[in-house]
Amino acid sequence: METETHMADLLLGGFVMLGAALVMVLVFRRFGIGAVLGYLIAGALIGPQGFQLISNAGTILEFSEIGIILLLFIVGLELAPARLMRLRQAIFGLGMSQVVLCGIALFLLIMATTNFTLAASIAIGLPLALSSTAQVLPMLQSSGRLNTPTGEKAFSILLFQDLSIIPLLTIIAALSRAPQDEGGPSGWLTAIYAIIAIGGLIAIGKYLLQPLLKVIGRIAERELFIVAGLVAVFGGAALMEFIGLSPALGSFIAGVMLANSPYRHELEADIDPFRSLLLGFFFLAVGMMLDLNVVIENPGFVLGAAVALVTVKIAIIFGLGKLFGMDTNPALAMGMLLSQGGEFGFVLFSEAEKALLIEPEASSLFGAIITISMATTPFLMLLSRRFSSGGSKSSADLDDPGNADRASVIVVGQGRFGQTVSQVLMAAKIPLTLIDIKPEQIDVHQQFGAKVFYGDGTRVDLLRRAGAHEADAIVFCMDDPDFGPEQVRAIVQSFPETKMFVRVYDRRQLIALKGLGIVGMKREMFESAVHLARQTMFAIDLDSSLIEEVDEEFRQRDCDRLEAQMKSGGDMLAGAELRFENNPSRKF
Repeated sequence: METETHMADLLLGGFVMLGAALVMVLVFRRFGIGAVLGYLIAGALIGPQGFQLISNAGTILEFSEIGIILLLFIVGLELAPARLMRLRQAIFGLGMSQVVLCGIALFLLIMATTNFTLAASIAIGLPLALSSTAQVLPMLQSSGRLNTPTGEKAFSILLFQDLSIIPLLTIIAALSRAPQDEGGPSGWLTAIYAIIAIGGLIAIGKYLLQPLLKVIGRIAERELFIVAGLVAVFGGAALMEFIGLSPALGSFIAGVMLANSPYRHELEADIDPFRSLLLGFFFLAVGMMLDLNVVIENPGFVLGAAVALVTVKIAIIFGLGKLFGMDTNPALAMGMLLSQGGEFGFVLFSEAEKALLIEPEASSLFGAIITISMATTPFLMLLSRRFSSGGSKSSADLDDPGNADRASVIVVGQGRFGQTVSQVLMAAKIPLTLIDIKPEQIDVHQQFGAKVFYGDGTRVDLLRRAGAHEADAIVFCMDDPDFGPEQVRAIVQSFPETKMFVRVYDRRQLIALKGLGIVGMKREMFESAVHLARQTMFAIDLDSSLIEEVDEEFRQRDCDRLEAQMKSGGDMLAGAELRFENNPSRKF
């Protein structure tokens, strides 16, 4: 009977949480604010300090932190080791500078404005330097900005913040007034364990997981991909947790080790739904743990401290962005993205409480400040979107492609080229889904009554939300010379039944993408340049039969040159003898 009662409570609790989240997220999405604030407010309403519908917020928070672990694994899948090496300066230069400078500034601010002791100010100020990985990364992913220069620098800072958990825990342990646990490892020993663990994860990923995925690929059982992915996630996370590191760091390393695997997109697609649901529960739990009594008793201090926290971090991160060569608007956008307190602040405050450095009331007080700072982020993200796009005054409705009706063709890119392609297809009455990443471009289309969805249409997850698996064709019309083989290969593998067409920048890009399963490619200027040359020849009264002959020979030579360049591995000088020369005396 007791088991049945427990199951009934569990089901009722799940119903209450999901129902509250559904209503609040729908409301906040409707006003374009974002899901995170909806989850936080839903959690506050149903939690112990609200209508008391849910009481075990701490347990839910611990369970839902798996969402952060899955998030870092998916991010790791997108960062091959070579790309991670490219970001090392940003991670250890910009990231370290942010943690140190923000930590010192917030420590000094607490010392100057409160009666906390030196040790307590350090234990509170340093954790406040950390930002919310769980909040910022999904926002960057859904908006298609994770792979932009601003997004990469923001990610580099977040990654170093995860690495900084060890030294921050070591500092708190060094300041501790509690009786020392002689069985626990020292900070230096933990660091050595961490290096050994990371090396072990790298070896396991290369020599065990990669071959295992190949075997699973031959069996072609999708469920096994999910199991293998979760084994990698939880194995890496458990190892890091065991040695006292952030478990999210372990799952991130596991993801990086699989980033070059041909099956990484399958893993990402299979695990992403778990990540989304658990992150929602995480923010619900954070909202539930908001101590409303603390806010009511100290409204001026809590709100003022939250504003000060956000302002200080924006100012310092903006300054660091400028120092590291960023333009003004992207640097300001990055400061806004990372201005909130982070989820690891709750963990570090708990450790400081155990170390007898702060009272439980102080932990609740600054936990509330972190939660309120998180609530400011969706509004700041709306502002940052303008700054990161160069100060655009776009008023576009940036709707997600997941809300689009299923269409026969998806057209990615709505510049001059994409508009022409779309108009021709519309003339044939073909149902289209139009996608573009530039808010100002979407704004222009809205003025003409056309619906264009917002996002990076080269991302597999976004295309899947847009219905690419059901579409007959995808036409990539972006002006993007960096749209390369890795992205194309992932899209073709993910949607093998959908025909792909690509606007390419030049013959180099065409050669790079040749043989990857694309049905049609067209150099963006080729046909218009040939047509303009034909018009010129007609205008100067060349014989029409000669014009046709010239056109045919030019196209044949261009095709032969392209073939020679492909056979030579992309050497642009191959087939140079086929080029025409400026020789008017030449007999055609």
